[in-house]
Formats: sequence, structure tokens, C-alpha cells
Amino acid sequence: MMRRIMTLVALFCAIFLVEAEQLTLKDLTNGVYSQRGIYGVTPLLDGESYSQLSRDGKQIVRHSFRTGEETGVLFDVNNIKNRVKIDRIDGYQMSPDEKNILVQTETKGIYRHSKTAEYYIYNVRNRTLAHLSEGGPQEQPLWSKDGTMVAFVRDGNLFLVKLLFNNSESQITKDGEFNKIINGKPDWVNEEEFSFARAFDFNADNTMIAWIRYDETEVPMFSFPWYKGLNPEKKDYAGYPGSYDYKYPIAGAKNSVVSVHSFDIKSRAIRKMQLPIPSDGYIPRIFFTDDAEKMLVLTLNRHQDQLDIYLANPRSTECRVIVREQAECYVPEETLKAFKVIPGGFVLLSERSGYKHLYLYDLNGTLRRQLTNGNYEVKSLYGYDAKTGNTFYASNQESPLRQSIYKSDSKGKVTRLSTSQTGWNNAIFSTDLRYYMNTWSDLNTPSVTTLCDASGKTLKTLEDNAALRQKLAGLKLGERKFFTFTTADGIQLNGFMVLPADFNAGKKYPVVMHQYSGPGSQQVVDSWSAGNMGGCLYEQYLAQEGFISVCVDGRGTGGRGRDFEQCTYLKLGQLESHDQVEAAIWLGQQSYVDKDRIAIWGWSYGGFNTLMSMSEGRPVFACGVAVAAPTSWKYYDTIYTERFMRTPNENGDGYDVCPISRASKLSGKLLLVHGMADDNVHFRNAAEYAEALVQADKDFRELTYTNRNHSIYGGNTRNHLFRQITQHFKEMQK
Repeated sequence: MMRRIMTLVALFCAIFLVEAEQLTLKDLTNGVYSQRGIYGVTPLLDGESYSQLSRDGKQIVRHSFRTGEETGVLFDVNNIKNRVKIDRIDGYQMSPDEKNILVQTETKGIYRHSKTAEYYIYNVRNRTLAHLSEGGPQEQPLWSKDGTMVAFVRDGNLFLVKLLFNNSESQITKDGEFNKIINGKPDWVNEEEFSFARAFDFNADNTMIAWIRYDETEVPMFSFPWYKGLNPEKKDYAGYPGSYDYKYPIAGAKNSVVSVHSFDIKSRAIRKMQLPIPSDGYIPRIFFTDDAEKMLVLTLNRHQDQLDIYLANPRSTECRVIVREQAECYVPEETLKAFKVIPGGFVLLSERSGYKHLYLYDLNGTLRRQLTNGNYEVKSLYGYDAKTGNTFYASNQESPLRQSIYKSDSKGKVTRLSTSQTGWNNAIFSTDLRYYMNTWSDLNTPSVTTLCDASGKTLKTLEDNAALRQKLAGLKLGERKFFTFTTADGIQLNGFMVLPADFNAGKKYPVVMHQYSGPGSQQVVDSWSAGNMGGCLYEQYLAQEGFISVCVDGRGTGGRGRDFEQCTYLKLGQLESHDQVEAAIWLGQQSYVDKDRIAIWGWSYGGFNTLMSMSEGRPVFACGVAVAAPTSWKYYDTIYTERFMRTPNENGDGYDVCPISRASKLSGKLLLVHGMADDNVHFRNAAEYAEALVQADKDFRELTYTNRNHSIYGGNTRNHLFRQITQHFKEMQK
């Protein structure tokens, strides 16, 4: 009897363990397997320290860059002297002299980069807290260079707070109006496609502020509906639906008219810069230099193939071009993100050699030297030391799949600093560039964050995600591996695949291909971020269900130089879809793949290319899922679309090749998914494509999510979405 009981107990435990080893969508979408990182880090003035926001948002702690040890508490919500009460903070900004801290609370997102919040000024020495402004939530506050003033945006206007005058507040501009005039922050399209949310700056001696003004009066309006919904529930619309109306310029439409203005803080005089750019030109960045009378203004023409760098005087308003960067197709957005002002000059990222590299200029526009060189791409610029001539940056010099941290000295000698393991590295450097925080991962390993010195020596491990690795060790995970293949056109493409844990090469498996495919993007990277949900864990879930998951970066993707990336110019989707079909054909030739059960899916551009691939003309896909997909570039915004396609009037043939025009060629079972409050890729894309499929007599399934934006999340939404996607793939197995 006892033996029988023990056998039953053992059987029960075995069943329990098997269950415990199974991934679930609920766990994946709820972040049970999310990795830990070091967030809210700010390098401090002494070069020896950094500050970090605690995980519970209650403290800002000072740490040593050499040891990682805590060396002090700069802010604590439970140790404020006066009676202002806050429970936690969402972020912070140290003042340049580190005597005060702007702490951020009650944050509410607007678009991808913008947000409103209630900010407070915290005096580090006195431990007192004061409202930055009591006139309503603020946006994008910025300290003056001496830490005595803060400027911010509210309701499209610029405001200034002077700490030395008892935090007195004054309004700089008064013409701001929603959907008409914006001062100091970009409109929707400039924010989304130039990746910034603050459009103003203080000069070096704290006497002036300059900003970009956006007049979006003539930009066409777009509207989408709000319903009551749930989680969150919009009770105002319980009776009748409402709407959100904002300015959104589709390809070929009018953009905001942009201009640059300066404000003399003492005299309160406002001046407009004499910037000779076309009325449809862009101003994606402005920067003051270390000379108080010199400002750099970056402009792009509407085609985005000419970047001009102007040297502007904020008092005389005179502007002159000091550098002109001319591109054959377009200037990549990375050029703007990497632009860095240094004492007496600036560093520019350029593709003029065929690869993204760094160039050092002085303020006269004279090229001093090329800082990096070779058949590889610089991915990030961390710092340039004017004293030594050393440049610290990240690049993919080893492989398009990997990223490491490098130093290039004044003579061009390159030293790889992150040498311990291959994979993907990112860094945060100390203010004097003597130390850095390195975050490394690879396709099989969650991130490890270490402190290093400028020679690359590891000083301390801060976070190795041991708990996550232990949790993952209890799962029955399949092999992840990279591969390359050559298409029938002779193009070599990179990919990775995730195999079932019990993979049998003698068996034929269904395949799910996932891709993004957008210009300059990379999905096939040796990083824990590859795939979906980190560590390819959704792909592992599919492997658990009997699928092989595959991702291939086709032509137009990044990491392999300008020509590989820009070959899709004026014909988005044509080469990208061709390459995904080629990948499916190659997979179908492998002995372990069932060529009649290959699926494809993607989100956003990946959804667009899913539809393009399923209607490419060669019926290789049994089914597919397109989430939040553009279906005609005529419906998408000016800056992104025209960067790669020019306008519909200039490139009608290119625009005509799209999922809607290809609807009659759709092959395979399609699930079309879209959020109804998508401010980025509007629901009209799904609506118009669905109508095209109906008129082409094509069967498909459609899934809409109430009040959800481009990311389609909130409450149980993500869990529900991925269950529908998975079930759609499982229909191939029937």
C-alpha cells in the first residue's frame, strides 16, 4: 500500500513538474520572465559617481563608478523637511551644479516621446521641496547652464522659472494654441519621426533661450473615436462616443511651418532667426554651443537628402551654413540622434563613405578629422575627449549581428573595450569618460550589467539576472541558432531560428516567420532583445506548441551599410517582401520543414510586409498575421514616408505597389489586427484594406481593439492578442 502511495506521489510530482516547465502566454505578457536592469542612471559631475532612481521610485541614490557601492542618498520621499507630500517619483533631472533636483511625478504620456507631469524643485542641502509651477502640468523642463532657472512648456507656450527670485514664474510666449501654434516642443509628426520632445535650449551664459516654433494651422486634421471601453474606462463616453482630433500630415500634405526664435531673458526681447530654409523644410534639432553668441541649427529639405548645419547668432539673428551634408537618397535619422556638441565644435555621424562614421568639425565648419573608418557602422557615440582626442562609441565592427564598445585615439588606433564575451553591448560613460556602465547580453543570455574602467577592465558586476536565469533553467527551452542563406538573386541574408526542445531532424515541422523589415531596422541580432518578449520567449512558446520560429532580415534592414539599407528607396515593400518569400522557399527546402505549413507575421512595418509577402505572387504562406499594419503609404505621415518614397505626386508608381493594390493576390489565411485609437498607423489602414479584400472576394479574419493605440496593450489586451495570434497559427496544424 505504501509503495502504491509513493508511486502516486511521484507521479503527481512528475505531472506538477511538467506543468511547471511550461511557458504560458499569461506569464509572458504579464512580464513574469522580464529581465532586470539598472535604470534611471545619471553620471555626476565628479566623474567618480552616478545617481540612480530606486526601483520603488522613492529614492535617488549616489553610487561609485568604481565599486558600485552606495555612497549617499540624494533624495528620499520620506526625508523631506517641509510638508509637501509625494509617494514616489517617476524620474528626475539633476541641476548642472547638482545643488537641486527636478523630480517628476504624476506622469501622463501624450505620444511616443512626450508627456506631462507635475515637477518639483528639490534642494539637496536643505531637503526642501517646492512646486516648479502650480499653473498646471508641465512638459519637458530644462535647467539653465548655471542651475538658477528652469524653462518648460505648457499648452504650447514657453515659461521660465527663476530660483533666485523665489521661483518666480513668467510666460515667454503667448501665441500657443492646441492644433495651431506650438513653442518649444515638436508637433506629432516631428516628435514621432525625428525622435525628440524638447525643442528649446539655454545659451552658455544663461542670458538667452532659443526654441523652434511650429505653426500647424494649415496641417490637415485627423480624428479617431473614443469609446467608454474598459481598463481604463472612459466614463465620459458612456452615453455617446467622443473623438480625439489632432494635426496629422499624410504623405504629400502640408507640414507645420517651422522657425527659430530667441528670447533675451533680461530685456525680454523676442527675435526670429533669419533662417533661409524652404517653407516646407524641417528643423529637427537646435543646440547652443559653449560660445553664448553661437547656436547650431540643423535643417533638412523636404526630401531629407540635404542636411544643412547653420551657425546662428541669437542676438543679431544672422545665420550661415557651415556644413552641408548631401545624400544620394536620404540622410538617416541616426545622424540627428548621434549629433553631439563639444567644446569648440561638434561631432557629426555621416554615411558619406557608405557606412555610418563619425566626423569632427570646428564651429567654422572645418573638418578636423574623421574619427572612425571602415566597412562597419557606428551605432552610438558616447563621448569625445577634447584633451586626449579619444572617441568612445559602439559599433558592429565584429559582425552586423553584434555590437561592442570601442575607443579610437587621436591617431586613429582602435581598441575594443568590451572584450569579455561576444554579443550586444551598450554603455553609459562617466562625465570624464574614465568609467562606464556596460550592459551585455546575447541571444541565449539575459543582460549582465557591469562597471568598467576606460581600458575595458571589469570592476564590478551590478546585475547578472541570476534569478531569471535560474527561472529559465527550469523550463524546457529549445535551441536558438543563427544561420545565413543565399536567395535565388544571389543575396546573402542573415536569420535566426528557435527549434522545439525535442527537435527531431527526421520530422517535418510547421514554421512561423516573424519580421519587421523596416528601413534601417535589425531583428537578427545576438542580443536578448531579439524576438518577442525578450530572449525569443514567445518563439519558445511556439516551439513548445510544435513550431519552428524563424526571423530573417531582408534587404533594406540595417547594420550592413548604406547600399544594403537604401536599395529599397522609392519602392518600399517590393524587395522586402521578395526576400521573405525567398526565405520561405529556402526553409521549405530543408528536410525538417513542412513547406505547406509556413506562416508569417509582423507588427507595424512588419505587418505591412506580412501583407506584401502574402500577396507577392508566389503562394508560399499558409497563413499570416498583420498587426497595426500600414496598407498604403498614402495614409502614413509625411516625414517617415517621404524620407523613403518622396511624395505621391513624385513617385506614383512606387506608392501604387501596396497591400491594397495587391489585395486580389492575397494567398493564405489572414488575421488582420488593429487598435481603434492608433494615433500612428491609423485604423483607416485596416478599414480600407478590409474593404479591398471584400471586393476582391478574399476570406480573412479581422480583430479590433477598442481604445488601444499602436502598441495595443492595457489590462488583459496583450494576453488576448497573443492568444488569438497563436490560435491562428495552430489552424495550420489541423
